[in-house]
Amino acid sequence: MFSFEDWVRALGRRTELALESLLDASNTNPARLHEAMRYAAQGGGKRIRPLLVYSAGELSDDVNQNALDAAAVAIECIHAYSLVHDDLPCMDDDDLRRGRPTVHKAFDEATALLVGDALQTRAFEILANAQCDADTRLAMISALASASGSRGMAGGQAIDLESVGKKLDLAGLKQMHAMKTGALLSCSVQMGGIAAKLIPTQMQHLNNYSEALGLAFQIVDDVLDATADSQTLGKTAGKDAANDKPTYVTLMGLDYAKKAAQDLQETAIASLESFGPKAQALKDLALLAVSRGK
Repeated sequence: MFSFEDWVRALGRRTELALESLLDASNTNPARLHEAMRYAAQGGGKRIRPLLVYSAGELSDDVNQNALDAAAVAIECIHAYSLVHDDLPCMDDDDLRRGRPTVHKAFDEATALLVGDALQTRAFEILANAQCDADTRLAMISALASASGSRGMAGGQAIDLESVGKKLDLAGLKQMHAMKTGALLSCSVQMGGIAAKLIPTQMQHLNNYSEALGLAFQIVDDVLDATADSQTLGKTAGKDAANDKPTYVTLMGLDYAKKAAQDLQETAIASLESFGPKAQALKDLALLAVSRGK
């Protein structure tokens, strides 16, 4: 019988081992930069994105395990870089991340800026050197570049910054979240599918799943920012309201946000029906993502 808890523990250990192996050692010159990179990337967290990579890869028996490890570490490097930059004083200006001082507090602002730059480029270096065929490497690099750039995560962050103090409508809020948070979550699933060599119809089902999951994940983050304390979150609570940022909670209310997340969870799970039992981990990840806000 499939145990989701055992699966999370096993794949979590696999992710940490892959990070340890594929990141430069902390004493690599320049040592302070590499120490800070490891501080950012190995600082705990739920590892949702690597788990999505691995769970999508499990949909096929013909999956390249080396490609999965490379994709899992690459997506986590991009995610870590985005958090380091997001915490900087010029952006969200936060002192706490995953229950620890943010990188610019533990080191300094200039180092934090360089950590983000270096983690981003390391992600693509890891994919370029993945032990798999060239078509798989190229497809994963293309997917991650698209999800990370101006039409994905970075663009979503730009919209987020431009929206402070402004009132977004629901469509604008959905677009921002789809880019800022959803793009990397969708890319995680996409890269797992690429490594598993899934056919286009299967990839479309995965895309439907990940789009719903990505939006649900961000809505739950909005709910938690409004309802949880800093110790529970591992970062400063109430930042969105303090910064007058538009969220699902401020736009539509807490009850609507919770209902929207639940509906999206159901949509995500329904998208996996054709995969049968092999999609159990993906289904459980959707349940986990939304249960955080209950």
